[in-house]
Amino acid sequence: MTVTIVGAQLGDEGKGGMADRWSESAEVVCRYQGGDNAGHTVVHGGEEYKLSLVPSGAIRGKVNVLGNGCVVNPKTLFEELDALADRGIDPDVRVARRAHVIFPYHRVLDGIEEEVKSESDFDVATTGRGIGPTYEDKAGRRGIRIGDLLNEDVLRERLEYVVPQKRALAEEVFGVETGEAFDVDALYEQYSKFGERLAAEDMTVDAGTFLADRIDDGEEVLFEGAQGTILDIDHGNYPYVTSSNPTASGAAVGTGLGPGIVGDGEIVGIAKAYLSRVGTGPLPTELGGVVGQTPDYDEDTERGDEALATELREAGGEYGTVTGRPRRIGWLDLPMLRHATRANGFTGLVVNHIDTLAGLDEVRVGHSYTLDGEERFTLPATTERWADCEANLERFDGWADADWDAIADEGYDALPENARTYLDYISEELDVPIYAVGVGPGREQTVVCEDPFA
Repeated sequence: MTVTIVGAQLGDEGKGGMADRWSESAEVVCRYQGGDNAGHTVVHGGEEYKLSLVPSGAIRGKVNVLGNGCVVNPKTLFEELDALADRGIDPDVRVARRAHVIFPYHRVLDGIEEEVKSESDFDVATTGRGIGPTYEDKAGRRGIRIGDLLNEDVLRERLEYVVPQKRALAEEVFGVETGEAFDVDALYEQYSKFGERLAAEDMTVDAGTFLADRIDDGEEVLFEGAQGTILDIDHGNYPYVTSSNPTASGAAVGTGLGPGIVGDGEIVGIAKAYLSRVGTGPLPTELGGVVGQTPDYDEDTERGDEALATELREAGGEYGTVTGRPRRIGWLDLPMLRHATRANGFTGLVVNHIDTLAGLDEVRVGHSYTLDGEERFTLPATTERWADCEANLERFDGWADADWDAIADEGYDALPENARTYLDYISEELDVPIYAVGVGPGREQTVVCEDPFA
């Protein structure tokens, strides 16, 4: 049995919390794409753990795998493992030998290109972690893989081939002075030591074989995606996307298992009850205002969009796990979720942050778009056309704050009636059952309707 967890929106939907919760029933948790640009926040025993690379199953003591679809910064990986060890957690993390390695020059070039793009409409607002440049090298067949770190001769040969190209790009195209990040000897010394530690701790695996053997032995496997569907490089709002495939199909490519294995399991979409994103690009249901700025308004009057965006941002803790940047806020976007449901084949849905919307007199939803005078119910194929869409909003009566811990214990029927009406609408529109409802950040603050591993 496999369960694949996919972000249904723009990332930051709460995938880490659900991966942590459902990993209780799994023996193996595998990240299948992305790198340390991902942010997973797990709350356990009153302790908060912010992970960017280590899979969420680490907190439960599961076997964790970074698949071949990931790009791995060994420095980040070991820093996270050492930090967890300092807190009494010793996770079992394996890394695919086919996964590509992020080097310091990738991070430098990422920052340079973002600075150049900031002067144009192509600014993506990346995390600056070198993710895109590493995937570029992978596609250009000049990347260096985890397995190469274990062979010093291969590592030296690959660095001597690629580093002069990167140095020339930085110096001659972008006019930037280069240092140790572009020095073959310095990189060789640092990364050969990373290879030694990977070997000494027996961390590297042939991911496809490793996972297939576990499944053949009857073990349950959880595939954990990073980012979200609308950030998928093929199915998202290009070019404001990540450099990999967070969609469910990426779970097959990024693990080395056949698509039938993923498709025969559960594919669960994780969504927020509203919308948030870090970065640029269209957002038809966005609430107005300056991100991070608290507007003045009369509390005796109806909330303005600016004030409401600020309130939801603060109530939901809407700041990037990796970057700390304040997230943009919008109402739930059903055309976006319809697109995600089709692209992934969701068998179930999790809706988080129902508690964050509590106290509003009215909750709105982007039910459809108007484009060129016609109503449409899913995303256009190009980002430019998406930017031309005007959201058609449905309005729902709000619900009061509640004892969310008690509701999590009692179940779905204990949710406020208006919240259930809202959730039922989402489920019916997508024709996908709701498996869980998040009513707080803690592991137990989830209303579970169905366990995908059951």
